[in-house]
Amino acid sequence: MVKKILVGEVISDKMNKTRVVMVTRFYRHPIYEKTIRARKKYYVHDERNESHVGDIVKFIESRPLSHLKRWQLIEIISKNKGREL
Repeated sequence: MVKKILVGEVISDKMNKTRVVMVTRFYRHPIYEKTIRARKKYYVHDERNESHVGDIVKFIESRPLSHLKRWQLIEIISKNKGREL
């Protein structure tokens, strides 16, 4: 089985070893052809509490770690440059 890898922005780091990551994707409406932005939140396991709000991170699908967590952090692509949500 090929595991999915996604990239998104950390929007919450208030939980211990867990980050909430927002992934934004764009697609065209099949009939009206308007570009639509779809956003989804993922709960990502961050074992060393390395990432913080505003960081862009890469994460991979994993076995269920808790009720909502099914993803693990791979790497931090870019750190927050003083930007808050």
